[in-house]
Formats: sequence, C-alpha cells, structure tokens
Amino acid sequence: MSAQNEAKRVTIPQLQARARDGEKLVMLTCYDASFAAISEEAGVEMLLVGDSLGMVIQGRDSTLAVTLEEVEYHVRCVAAGSRTALVIADMPFGSFQESPARAMRNCARMMAAGAQMVKLEGGAAMVETTRFLVERGIPVCAHIGLTPQSVHVLGGYRVQGRSEDSAARLVADARAHEEAGASLVLMEAIPAAVAASVAKALTVPTIGIGAGPDVSGQVLVLYDMLDIYPGRKARFVRNFMQGAPSVRAAIAAYVKAVKDKSFPAPEHCF
Repeated sequence: MSAQNEAKRVTIPQLQARARDGEKLVMLTCYDASFAAISEEAGVEMLLVGDSLGMVIQGRDSTLAVTLEEVEYHVRCVAAGSRTALVIADMPFGSFQESPARAMRNCARMMAAGAQMVKLEGGAAMVETTRFLVERGIPVCAHIGLTPQSVHVLGGYRVQGRSEDSAARLVADARAHEEAGASLVLMEAIPAAVAASVAKALTVPTIGIGAGPDVSGQVLVLYDMLDIYPGRKARFVRNFMQGAPSVRAAIAAYVKAVKDKSFPAPEHCF
C-alpha cells in the first residue's frame, strides 16, 4: 500500500473540531492489538489503555496495584493493532503524583510505547503537572469526578458533585486543567446537570462515563459493554453485546448509539 493510501490517525485538533461542530466523540477502553483493530474498524475514535485492566484482566478489586510497566506493555499491544484511533495511556497510581518531573519521565515512556496522549486522574492538585507535561509536548486528558485511584479517600465508588460546593469545585478543576493546556476533560460518575455545567464552562471536549448526555462524547470499559466482566455493573453501563451477532457489531452499535445520542439514556444517568 502506498503512503498516500494509508489510513491516517485522528488528531487532537480534528477531535476538537468535531466536538465544536456538535458531533459526539467515541472512546472505548482497549488492552490488546486485536480489540484495537476491531474497535477502530467499528468507528471508535479514541482507545484508552485504562488502568481498569487491573480489574477486568488481572482480577483485582481496584486499579491501585497496576504498574507502569503493565500499562506500558498494553499500550504497545494496542498501538501495534491500531492505525487510525488516538491511543491514550492511563497513567497508573503512583506514576505521576509525586512530582511533574517524575510524571514527565513516566509519560515519555508511554509516548515512546505508542500513545498519543496520557490521562491523569485528579483535580486541582494535578493542574501544575498537566501544565508541565503540555509545555513539554505531551497532550493530557484530565480525569475528574470519581477518580478510582482515590477510592479509599472517597470512601468507595461514589457519585461525585452532588453538593453545591463539590459541583462548583468540579467546574473550577476542569477550568484549571483547560487553562493549563489539557486537550480533553473526562468526567466520571457525576450528576448529568453538573456535567452539563462543566461542559458549558469549557472550550475543550468533555468525555463522560456516567456523566449524562450533555458532554462531547462517551467512554465505556470494553469488558463492561460486551458483558464480559463478571463483577457488578455500574448504572452507566449498557450491554451492547445483547442482540449483536458479533463483537464488532456490538462495538459498532455502541458507536452508533453515542453518535445518534441514544446513549446514554436517562436510566444510565445520575
């Protein structure tokens, strides 16, 4: 195949332009080359190599034990199978919180492994790290709301932003990350009305998981939306494998539902 006919990888400016035009963006977690190829063929635009691998692949009860080396390995796998989707590396617990300089070293490993962006959990405390990385050429997706790496501080996997003060803090955190240069803001387990307020306050795209319909796009854990993971399913999960003749068809149904705004439905929202 000639270079002119090769598929081109989606870029951050392209995704931001689609969001400005009102097109919903589609992200899905991914951990290997085969699912990477199937997912992007079905229309997924962003593949998140999530630290959720600790639960859905390793069988742990949280994401906290996932190591940098493990995420780096899965980034290499996904990058090997991907040609068009934006690959995002989820930075694991302990790999970026200590200092911006250490975060830079670890994020650079993910970029070398094939990622085009990194995701950092945390609000105001992580803003300077976001700024440090972006100024040095590493695109950042900020993750606010329910941050699973802080599960013990939060007291469990609880919906965030229910009070007026905590909702205002989410808006402030998102704005601060955007001002620091974050290209995307991911919100998890937030009341739909609060997520809509955050999205309205920003110019960069917002990605939701349990954050209602009024965001720029959606993400789900691959093993949840295919009904593979045996654990308890969150309210925001929909089984797209039900009624689908194949895995590829199930992922395509997810893409279609996000694009036509039929997912998430009210029953998936807080």
